Amino acid sequence: MSLFSIGLSGLSAAQNALSTTSNNITNVYTDGYNRQLILLGENSSGGAMGTGVTVDGVQRQYNSYISTQLNQASSRQNALETYQKQISQIDDLLADGDSGLTTLMQDFFSSLEDLTGSPSDAAAREGVLGTSQSMVAQFRAYDTYLSDMRDGVNGQIGDVVSQVNDLSGQIADLNKQITLARAKTGEDPNALLDQRDKLVSDLNGLVDVDVTVQDGSSYQVSISNGLPLVSGNKSYALEAVTSSEDPSNVTVAYRNASGSQVDLDESTFEGGELGGLLSFRSETLDSVQNQLGLLAVSLGGGFNEQHEAGVDLNGDDGEAYFDLGNPAVYSNDGNNSGVSMDAEYSDYSALTADDYRLTYQGDDSYLLENLTSGERSEISPEEGKLSFAGVTLTPSGTPSVNDSFLVQPTRNAAAGFDVALTDTSKIAAAGAAENGTGDNTNALALLDLQNQKLVSGKATFSGAYASLVSNVGNQAAITQANLTTQEGLTEQLYTYQQADSGVNLDEEYANLMRYQQYYSANAKVIEAATSTLDTILGMRS
Repeated sequence: MSLFSIGLSGLSAAQNALSTTSNNITNVYTDGYNRQLILLGENSSGGAMGTGVTVDGVQRQYNSYISTQLNQASSRQNALETYQKQISQIDDLLADGDSGLTTLMQDFFSSLEDLTGSPSDAAAREGVLGTSQSMVAQFRAYDTYLSDMRDGVNGQIGDVVSQVNDLSGQIADLNKQITLARAKTGEDPNALLDQRDKLVSDLNGLVDVDVTVQDGSSYQVSISNGLPLVSGNKSYALEAVTSSEDPSNVTVAYRNASGSQVDLDESTFEGGELGGLLSFRSETLDSVQNQLGLLAVSLGGGFNEQHEAGVDLNGDDGEAYFDLGNPAVYSNDGNNSGVSMDAEYSDYSALTADDYRLTYQGDDSYLLENLTSGERSEISPEEGKLSFAGVTLTPSGTPSVNDSFLVQPTRNAAAGFDVALTDTSKIAAAGAAENGTGDNTNALALLDLQNQKLVSGKATFSGAYASLVSNVGNQAAITQANLTTQEGLTEQLYTYQQADSGVNLDEEYANLMRYQQYYSANAKVIEAATSTLDTILGMRS
């Protein structure tokens, strides 16, 4: 090879190296960009003599192991951030000391204490009615807030699912483009590879996924149960659907290649924003709303029983002071029969904040599952009624085998909590009609309810609410601590990833100077070749 050819090969290599370095510098702040290195090799086509340099390619500095770890860490961090954002709202709501339920329950029992001192006094009776109305209004306001949060979570789940589907479609399209580009040029399309890995990172922020490489170029992206979201140039959609078991919740379903819809268990999603939303709803939101309802039913039911044992100013037996809702029972959409269940409270002290599932097994037998503790048992109707955990259900007929029913004894109880009386003369402060209007026997008994363990037979009203506030506060603190730890781990992995794949401006500037000198040196080779040729031609003339 001539000196000219050797010099030209060096100039071409220097130009490519300068272009690669310049591209790194201009993309230093491009999210998802992986720095590139020029690969140079000796041209061996000329035999023993040196014949210049060749550009073997431009290598993308991408470490799949570190990137996978970073994606997984980011997915867990997003889940915790989502969870923390939601639970902090409940923590702030319940811990409000000025307008919280603790203050209003104390005001209610303080008004009862005033009533015990003047059982026939109109002002004292108005005080009881007014404080009880304020208290139940706050119960309902809290329940409305929690129900609105549930609606918000449902909406966010739908938004996340739409984003997941959009990213899955883009990844599938890039799989196709990358395969075609490699087939056409034989080289890696680095820009497309960066785009695809950035989309995978974004997808991990929404839902935890596993990525495997197929045929050396295509990504298969799957959720934790192995179902693919992306396979080659095809993508498969998730769908946000109303739960077949609980119509108040939106869950996630999978649309497979045949177009069939498969409902997914919530445990399928642990990471990403979707995992955080589902975990918050099942672990905190459901529990808080159930416990709030339990407190409302326990207070209202226990108070009603004692109030009905007394006598009002008119000498009549006491009536129910509070209105209470009924337990919620939902028939699964997949049931084969049209059987429904009527529900009522049968024992306020036996109520829990747990949810239950009843599944008909045939032969008049039901499987009862506590969805909170996981306990399972078999029960059968007695005189046509099913009784457990303080509730009684009456089936409208005989279900089909495997028909299931979701029972939520207290989920919506706070929403229906209200004061039944409007006439203060009907407040039953007396123990017996013959004792006269000055009798405060029942008023004292009503006041003493605050000291009795009427909430599941284990806690007083104030104790149960304090426990609820404490549990939410502790969970919020634990979530924040876990988030802080996870943020540190994610930052550490990001640092590792950037050290390997990120652009270092100082390094690139040094390369720029080096390749400029390389270009100038090769230009000198061509200059020397020209001078030599001129000398030879001059000698011949």
